[in-house]
Amino acid sequence: MAKLCLCCTILLLLFTSVSAHSDFFTSIGHMTDLLLVERDLVSSLKDYIRAEEDKLQRIKRWADRLDVLATAGSQDPEGFLGHPVNAFKLIKRLNTEWVELEGLVLTDVSDAFVSNLTIQRQHFPNDDDQTGAAKALMRLQDTYELDTETISSGRLPGSSSVAATSSVLTVEDCYDLGKVAYSDVDYYHTELWMAQALKQLEQGEESSSVDAIAILDYLSYSVYQQGELERALDFTKKLLELDPSHQRANGNLKYFEYQLSKQKKLEVVGNEEQRMRKKNLGRSDDYLPERKQYEKLCRGEGIQMTPRRHSRLFCRYYDNGRHPRFVIGPLKQEDEWDSPHIVRYHDIVSDRDMEKVKELAKPRLRRATVHDPQTGTLTTAHYRVSKSAWLGAYEHPVVDKINRKIEDITGLDVSTAEDLQVANYGVGGQYEPHFDFGRKDEPDAFEELGTGNRIATWLLYMSDVQAGGATVFTDIGAAVQPKKGSAVFWFNLYPSGEGDYRTRHAACPVLLGNKWVSNKWMHERGQEFRRRCGLRWND
Repeated sequence: MAKLCLCCTILLLLFTSVSAHSDFFTSIGHMTDLLLVERDLVSSLKDYIRAEEDKLQRIKRWADRLDVLATAGSQDPEGFLGHPVNAFKLIKRLNTEWVELEGLVLTDVSDAFVSNLTIQRQHFPNDDDQTGAAKALMRLQDTYELDTETISSGRLPGSSSVAATSSVLTVEDCYDLGKVAYSDVDYYHTELWMAQALKQLEQGEESSSVDAIAILDYLSYSVYQQGELERALDFTKKLLELDPSHQRANGNLKYFEYQLSKQKKLEVVGNEEQRMRKKNLGRSDDYLPERKQYEKLCRGEGIQMTPRRHSRLFCRYYDNGRHPRFVIGPLKQEDEWDSPHIVRYHDIVSDRDMEKVKELAKPRLRRATVHDPQTGTLTTAHYRVSKSAWLGAYEHPVVDKINRKIEDITGLDVSTAEDLQVANYGVGGQYEPHFDFGRKDEPDAFEELGTGNRIATWLLYMSDVQAGGATVFTDIGAAVQPKKGSAVFWFNLYPSGEGDYRTRHAACPVLLGNKWVSNKWMHERGQEFRRRCGLRWND
């Protein structure tokens, strides 16, 4: 048993000292590999357990046999050893058999498992990845207005009842989420998740590592930081009922009582206003002026398309001016929005080709970057959480085939376009509102390319998404839902070359599912005779 405990200790040390690639949570494409790794480790762990159990059974058989002999001999030691066979066998046992038993006890059957774990641990997520995944859950909580009970129970919108039963958060999980928020000085979410942990504990859920005292300690401080002295005092009193000697709680009790005694009456704030004020305490300094509109659109609310305007949107068969490729097999084109004109093309790329693109991109997926307007360089940003890879047309016939199809459909020259970008959004993956084109205050945004500004965007959805993950246009109030095999297209610039600020858009957080997209950004150079310049400011 001591050996088994030692192996468990080694296992715990390995899990707490791993070195991992960062940002695993941004890509389900990578996390599927982690799931397979974990499955392999579980199988290896079971093999180790079986070997340990077999070893213990063999030792037990030794013990049972020796116990019988020792018991028989202890009743009349002299008479027992007076028999020469018994004397011989005792000497033999002590000289050879106990040595064999010692060797069996010292046999280490954990080598194979520990070796496998050591090899695989280099691919494990690290603390930053776990923190990122926790923040992603809280991002989903805010964007889709989910309560902690819904998330903890696994009953997310769009999830099946079978999936929900296996996707629950324990008391420890809720507590850890609260601690992540606390470390981020986000007392709003600290309170929510500590309260959920306490609720589950009070409902009878058992926990070996978290108790009500620790939870109440966080709760009292987080509500105090949000200006709720009375609730902070109540939580502190509950804590002291469980642990009257708690030093910090005793100090807080006196302080909170003193603060309440001198607190003046404050103007009553409406419940909704107070809730929003508290919620904003959990926002980082990059708070978006349009966040409210952005999140409403992500939830399917606030879409600004009137029935009359909607009646002017059509579906049609499209051949791009009798293009040779589409005369016999025209494309299915659908108007998604009238102004700016956003169109969707259905069944553009086959499942086989999309799977090939994912296969090519997956080994290269890295945390997606954005242009820093101050430095002009590419950098990671907290408002863009995904992994992406770039594929050139020369790398595989499928990539070249997709590029040629984009050119045939849009009529734009793709020889000056950027490579095909493939992106995979994982847990809470998103890209907050942004422009694809370079604005006037970013004159050097694409200078290194030498192909001018981004004139248009082509966005291909390579997976369906169970919930969330829409592409929303915050200025015009439009929302486009992912549909596998379809692509949406819009112009970022007016014919005059000026940026169309109505195209500001965002990728909503993925609530449930796995979102794969690929996009192509066409640039101004090469389009002079394909989309002629003009003075028009409308489309």
